[in-house]
Amino acid sequence: MNNQKVETYPRIIENIEDWPIYKLSQDRENFIREIDEFTVARLLAQHRKDLPDMLMKTIYNERIRIKESPWKVDPPNERTFWNKISKRLVKNSLDKSDDDPEAQKSAEEILHKIVHRYSEEIVGTFQIKTFRFAQRFLTVLFSRLLNAAVSKTLRGLLRGRRNLYDRLKVQGEIDTVRELFKHGTVVVVPTHFSNLDSILVGYALDQIIGLPSFSYGAGLNLYNFGPAAYFMNRLGAYRVDRRKKNAVYLETLKTMSNLSIQRGTNSLFFPGGTRSRSGALETDLKMGLLGTTVEAQRAMCQRGDGRKVFIVPLVLSYNFVLEAPFMAEQYLRNTGKENYIYLKDEGKSIRSWARFIWRFFSTSSDIALSVGKPMDVLGNFVDPQGKSFDNFGHELDIQEYFLNSKNEINADQQREAEYTKMLADKIVERFRRENVVLPSHLIAFAVFKILLHQNPKLDLFGILRLPPSDFVFPIAAVENVVGQMLEILKKWEAEGKIKLAPEMKLPTIEVIRDGVKNLGIYHTVVPLKFTRSGDIVSSSFRTLFYYHNRLENYGLDKMMRWEKQEIEVLETVEHE
Repeated sequence: MNNQKVETYPRIIENIEDWPIYKLSQDRENFIREIDEFTVARLLAQHRKDLPDMLMKTIYNERIRIKESPWKVDPPNERTFWNKISKRLVKNSLDKSDDDPEAQKSAEEILHKIVHRYSEEIVGTFQIKTFRFAQRFLTVLFSRLLNAAVSKTLRGLLRGRRNLYDRLKVQGEIDTVRELFKHGTVVVVPTHFSNLDSILVGYALDQIIGLPSFSYGAGLNLYNFGPAAYFMNRLGAYRVDRRKKNAVYLETLKTMSNLSIQRGTNSLFFPGGTRSRSGALETDLKMGLLGTTVEAQRAMCQRGDGRKVFIVPLVLSYNFVLEAPFMAEQYLRNTGKENYIYLKDEGKSIRSWARFIWRFFSTSSDIALSVGKPMDVLGNFVDPQGKSFDNFGHELDIQEYFLNSKNEINADQQREAEYTKMLADKIVERFRRENVVLPSHLIAFAVFKILLHQNPKLDLFGILRLPPSDFVFPIAAVENVVGQMLEILKKWEAEGKIKLAPEMKLPTIEVIRDGVKNLGIYHTVVPLKFTRSGDIVSSSFRTLFYYHNRLENYGLDKMMRWEKQEIEVLETVEHE
């Protein structure tokens, strides 16, 4: 059912007690013990000679964290724990010679304590009752909101029936992904634009595609909110504390991911690491968790486990992102080119999220989820039976990639790091190809490029300093540019280089109207709107810049015939 809107699929595993994530949760104590032992062994192999120094750096960073960025969710004994650990390290290890066996033993015991504290914090649980309650609660909540939004009459409120999946356009390699669950562990790697991503992806995988729940990372800061902490603690989320960047914590986190994948627990993580601040598709992926998929596959091959690890890119396409104005400001400040006034992150306000959910349900704007072609951990495409193939269609034996000169499967960190980079490059490529272009993306890109071509002597920051209210974009010029871009995009779609939403097949003027109507419709100040005369005006170049970035890096504007007289921007202050 590739490139088709999907209703719902039957569950591939009906009994929740048979789900890998539930089995992992039931064996949580042993799993944590495995994490502790594996992590300590790995760190000792890497830092046996400088173990006390590594521990002291960890303790120092943790004490700074406690002092400068404490969170409500932090354990009440945080300060006491790290003070005791620090005193013990100073007394038993730092004042002793490097070859003192007692000092080494004490340092290793301290390492065990720290790793265990981290693994206990990271590993979550999965409770069936909570999961079923969450399903019912979300279904009822979404249905009521949808029904209330689409009808203002009591009769409509009582009879109206819509489901959230009516708003989610799921397309792509769904049948293949479902089949792959029989042959190994599935790791979904989505693009990341909004705090809404996890909710939408989780809902789509569960309620639409019919997959068992995935293990997924949740920022520890989200646990500061009581209700959110209650559900995430019981729905298979593992906790990620981005304040902790020391070697011990990062190794513990990676070990958790590696071992859970080896146990067959399907995983979901955002390879970009955090939300895209610019609004562009991710091109620079984080290698940490991504590398655990390669390491897990090698370990499975090493012990003769015939299962494979499958990587599934997933691209989300929004007409509007709740946090877009804040993200644009943050991105522009981080470039270091100009100092921008700080905007409050609307994505963290419960009140703003309530308004956002209502607006989402009360508008006709859709969200596209494009399920990409599944790959093995080396970036080779796989068929529904999990067999890997090269670019020429020849079947590959993935075990051969992990053989050494003696024809034995062995661990090689340098080799696996290269494989991880290969995988990251392939995911980035698939993000580009699986990207679903919405009319809102195209109109934002076209209008912003018109602005750039109209002001060739200004750099980006000079453009963004222009007063938006002084510029009107003639509809004829916009129609000319959008029309050219549509022809290029349709050609690219035929070549498999990108995907287009169904609305992109409408006449050019209808594509423009649809794009302007849906672009950033949540925001108080919408990026684009029509004037009374039918031309287009922007109310915020910075927010427009954010949305335009969705099609940046494709080189679309470089294939255009830019004619100055046809893209001339009318300067005026007499519009709405």
